Amino acid sequence: MTLEPGVQVIFTPSGRRGRFEPGTTVLDAARSLGVDLDSVCGGRGLCGRCQVVPAEGSFPKHGIESSDGHLSPRSPDEDEFDRLRGLAAGRRLGCKAHVERDVLVDVPPESQVHRQVVRKGIPVRDFVIDPVVRLYEVEIEPPALDRPTGALRRLLEALAREWRELEPQVEDLSADLFVTTQLQPALDAGEGRVTVAIHDGRAITGVWPGLHDRSLGVALDIGSTTIAGHLADLATGEVLASDGVMNPQIRFGEDLMSRVSYAMLHEGGAAEMTRVVREAVTSLITGLANHASVPVEEILELTIVGNPIMHHLLLGIDPTPLGSAPFALAVDSAVRVRASEIDLPGHPGARVYLLPCIAGHVGADAAAVILSETPYLADEVTLIVDVGTNAEIVLGSRDRLLAASSPTGPAFEGAQISGGQRAAPGAIERVRIDKDTLEPRFRVIGSSRWSDEIGFEASTRRTGVTGICGSGIVEVIAELYLAGVIAPDGSIDGSTAARSPRVVPDGRTFSYLLHEGGPGADLGDGEVGPASPRILVTQNDVRAIQLAKAALYAGARLLMDHLGVATVDRVKLAGAFGSQIDPLHALVLGLVPDAPLDRVGAAGNAAGTGALIALLSGEARREIERVVRTVEKIETAVEPRFQEHFVDAMGIPHATAPSTHLSTVVQLPNSNTGAGIHQRRRRDGNRRTVRA
Repeated sequence: MTLEPGVQVIFTPSGRRGRFEPGTTVLDAARSLGVDLDSVCGGRGLCGRCQVVPAEGSFPKHGIESSDGHLSPRSPDEDEFDRLRGLAAGRRLGCKAHVERDVLVDVPPESQVHRQVVRKGIPVRDFVIDPVVRLYEVEIEPPALDRPTGALRRLLEALAREWRELEPQVEDLSADLFVTTQLQPALDAGEGRVTVAIHDGRAITGVWPGLHDRSLGVALDIGSTTIAGHLADLATGEVLASDGVMNPQIRFGEDLMSRVSYAMLHEGGAAEMTRVVREAVTSLITGLANHASVPVEEILELTIVGNPIMHHLLLGIDPTPLGSAPFALAVDSAVRVRASEIDLPGHPGARVYLLPCIAGHVGADAAAVILSETPYLADEVTLIVDVGTNAEIVLGSRDRLLAASSPTGPAFEGAQISGGQRAAPGAIERVRIDKDTLEPRFRVIGSSRWSDEIGFEASTRRTGVTGICGSGIVEVIAELYLAGVIAPDGSIDGSTAARSPRVVPDGRTFSYLLHEGGPGADLGDGEVGPASPRILVTQNDVRAIQLAKAALYAGARLLMDHLGVATVDRVKLAGAFGSQIDPLHALVLGLVPDAPLDRVGAAGNAAGTGALIALLSGEARREIERVVRTVEKIETAVEPRFQEHFVDAMGIPHATAPSTHLSTVVQLPNSNTGAGIHQRRRRDGNRRTVRA
């Protein structure tokens, strides 16, 4: 109730103010003004979500003198909360602090429902938490002989009575059967008080006796090779655990089309792939909960992204129509299902949200990348490449946005490479090669030292040097090119064997010896560390990377053709692998079109980050559902120019395109810098000389 005159209350950071009758609680004042102040317990001093900080001092800007003493003295409820859960110095519970004189009250970020979040440790843009699942504690009137209404009706009436003014969405709700069956036992245990979970303002999906103030969710990125997940608190946005596992479907085929073929050629093949990926996701979710020491039953919401084939297989949809034109999706809009419907763990009322797919080969993972990087809000033309077994490519700005996928294969993940492995302790991730001696030095995951530094052997005793992962493969091939060992056409030059014994004959071709290998280190007490294998970079390894990078480049170049641009303003490398690629080596290899080095950078696991944003924000879900309808889909499989771009992109950095920006920061051997004349391929395969 607002009175004139009265006690003036000003809230920061919103700047909202009003006058109230002395004795009004800070929480009620905030609700009256529409201030974003959280509460689950309905003002009973139990949840601690409504903590505020009364300001001390004179504030001429606001024309107010403020002090904690302008609020009622600390109450016994606040003392009890402090004793049980802790209340930081200077903080008050908004539901128990009553205004007595003019006061300036700050609402800290963690007390806001729609708080602004910048996630530490996980690269993510600023966004506002807008929980899809919200918790409400209510007191339910007991039944009476003259009014023997059911427990569910009395719950709905209590929600409307206690929360309708602040939360209009608590009306016209449905309830899960689980809630109906568990409501009376919860009422008995909570002595008439329960907490309920309301999903998306539509359904009551959970019930607990008394106060329950924690709701968890999991964001999942299901890739062709790996599955990554984040466990987060839905109310605060805090990421409690992150992990990843290999996708067991890889045994049915390393790339997407081979899995479609498996489904086509083997009766029950699609069902088998559905079963194993659900088992892997279940194991990952359980592991995340164990790592965070929380019950898996507290997981109320899951968001999932993946390419169209991963998306369909998880849902149990036959993927074979995606194996041939017109590459028809069974569903391209966002999908909402119960977790139990697809055999995933969590609370009995847990829901799953799958982001919308864009086209037959451009999936929910591409939508998540767009949500994470927001190119649709940018003025400059941005190229985003999510590098993986199936690369998603997005190009454009606020004016126009295009997307495509390109089948790069598993080479960037370490598969099909002689010494390749996934990124794990012991894997070579960084490589430098001396251009004069051709001697290498490298760094492995798990050690901060380079192989030529004192202490390297000690730092890798337990891991050994076990192989080379994707970022290391890109760097070693780019470094060999810069050193003249690999020619622009990708062939290993055998004549360089005269310069170094590391260039060795290998059948009818040559290989480069990156690491000699050796026995495991003595760890003491009879324990021996892992042996280090001999690691060669073979001609077949180079060809595998050439094929992968050519497919990636060709897809990007095709989008540039459709957008009508010859250059891009910014390049973002995304994905678990892409974010680890050194931008200079990516340009040297010709992984992406030439661009200023300082405008090429990592975007982290953008698909996983997009899934996390969608997990924590209903507004973000509505935003991406709107944006994907504006994205232009380019199908590389039916584009005639894709093959032309692919052939030219086999060259290092490229057979025809100039490396104008790259040549300003590194000396390229035998390269065309675009300063004068370069070659372009005619449609008939012949060549002609033209001016750049």
